[in-house]
Amino acid sequence: MRPKLPWQPLLALLLLTLIWGYTWVLSKIGLRYAPPIAFAAQRSIGGALALFIALPLAGRSLRIRAIRPVFWIGLFQTTLFLGLQGWALVEGGPGKTAVLIYTMPIWTLMVAWPVLGERIRGIQWIAVAGAVAGLVLIISPWDMHTSLLSKILGITSAMAWAIGTVLVKQLQTRRPEDLLALTAWQMMIGAVMLGLVAWQLPEPQTQWTPTYLGILTLMALFGTALGWLLWLYILERLPAWEASLSVLGTPIVAILSSRLQLGERFTGAEIGGMILVGLALGFLSFQGWRMARPATRPLQAPSGQPQ
Repeated sequence: MRPKLPWQPLLALLLLTLIWGYTWVLSKIGLRYAPPIAFAAQRSIGGALALFIALPLAGRSLRIRAIRPVFWIGLFQTTLFLGLQGWALVEGGPGKTAVLIYTMPIWTLMVAWPVLGERIRGIQWIAVAGAVAGLVLIISPWDMHTSLLSKILGITSAMAWAIGTVLVKQLQTRRPEDLLALTAWQMMIGAVMLGLVAWQLPEPQTQWTPTYLGILTLMALFGTALGWLLWLYILERLPAWEASLSVLGTPIVAILSSRLQLGERFTGAEIGGMILVGLALGFLSFQGWRMARPATRPLQAPSGQPQ
């Protein structure tokens, strides 16, 4: 049932999109002070702690039952997703990296087919074809002057996020967990694994400056704790297709903020590719809208970590 004032969840959606879009710029700046794996571990620990504090404040339990599935979710959705994301940001700009990683819904379709038996149908194939064409333009394999490593890392990170998303959906179907508690625990488990990897790598030491501490604090309190509380608020009040608009808006905010603050530039092929990826994601949102028309129930169990 929709609230009497529908502008409230829409305002929350706008705020969430701005927060999660700008965290890409914060991440790029944060990597000036810490190597990518250590940065991923530190931001994950901060985010998990913020969620553990937010859980009782929101009247939710810290308890989690499915430890083994949560371990695998943490491996893919935090360790690999954030670790590869940080590495990609070292090599490339926040805008392009955000677009590549937000192709996650396309990879989720492809992973869900063999794992969950959810076949790709109709207009979804158009979305897949458009996304693949857009990725080819963004990667531009014919142009050896572009940062090919960053783009491959971004796509691999998106795939890890997609696998984590499917694992969350599989768990929520078999044995539902509180989403906020699930996110906190998988993030902490993933952070521990990232910390072990960072400990073994010969990376430079983190520079614990006031600026870096401020970035970690902002990402933990706003990007993780407030972001997830907003996301749950939105999911309880909006249909799935409206909530999914953040998937379109977040990379747009990342592109604009990176261009304005960091001076990130894009080639014509990359711009064309980003437009195609945006259209592909738009097709998926349109299909969600068509499926949601007969019923107005909000989404009950989101299937991923949208940050």
